[in-house]
Amino acid sequence: MADQPGLSSVKNIILVLSGKGGVGKSSTTLQLALALSLSSPTIKIGILDIDLTGPNIPHLLSIPHGSRIIQTAHGWSPICAIPASATNGSVECMSLSFLLPEADRDKSIVWRGPKKTAMVRQFLSEVAWTPGLDYLLVDTPPGTSDEHISLVEALYKNPDTHPKGAVLVTTPQAVSTADVRKELNFCVKVGVRVLGVIENMSGFMCPCCGVVTEVFSKGGGERLARETGVEFWGGVPLDGGLVGLVEKRVGGGVGLLERYKGCGLRGVFEGIVGKLVESVNGDPGEEEKRKNINEDVNGDGVEEK
Repeated sequence: MADQPGLSSVKNIILVLSGKGGVGKSSTTLQLALALSLSSPTIKIGILDIDLTGPNIPHLLSIPHGSRIIQTAHGWSPICAIPASATNGSVECMSLSFLLPEADRDKSIVWRGPKKTAMVRQFLSEVAWTPGLDYLLVDTPPGTSDEHISLVEALYKNPDTHPKGAVLVTTPQAVSTADVRKELNFCVKVGVRVLGVIENMSGFMCPCCGVVTEVFSKGGGERLARETGVEFWGGVPLDGGLVGLVEKRVGGGVGLLERYKGCGLRGVFEGIVGKLVESVNGDPGEEEKRKNINEDVNGDGVEEK
């Protein structure tokens, strides 16, 4: 890992995790990247998609089908989804989707653990990220399986690539928070600091008036955060406008960013990104305090690593 300047020069590596599938980790990763991009014209963002069996980030970023990475002397060059401009920073992306032949992109990925582990390690050692990348957001699959273990082991081998922490995504229902509690337990065991919890699908935002209605329930993520001593970063309602702007796929990533400026969720994620920046830039004392999650993580106590 030490001979890979791309990853070693990344300032903040952030893992996006959840023990539950279908809670919106990828859409959360996307909106974190878009909100960070809009926060400064000089900021540089990267997204690493290690959801090997469902690599959806390229589609969400409106990257054209058939895009392939370029092999350089320094490694794989990630795809630039959104170039920097006078009003926004850049966003680049790496995903298994870029490595698959066009004919295989609609086929299922049937890989055993060792092959997944090798692919994750290759992503972490052979991608030539832009030097001085400010944030690398790592979109992960659900659970605590091979990809997660390989990811954490590889990142902790080099002091320059330790992750700043993890963002946990849940939905309000108890069936989701129960699995996310297990993800918290995983973070404790491997020593990854939990930065905050986001409650996704927390109500439905009316496209006409913007009023949020509780469709499922509300407060499960906030309750989980309170019980485990983790910061709650807020609830994110369902917004049909987000689906529309992603599926429109006009103008690539630049067009996506322009459409997102008028999205009702932009303000929500501006607040979440503010908490993310504050958390990773906090003083060491606060960092250590937040790293120590309550012994209530799994309901009957967890021994800290």
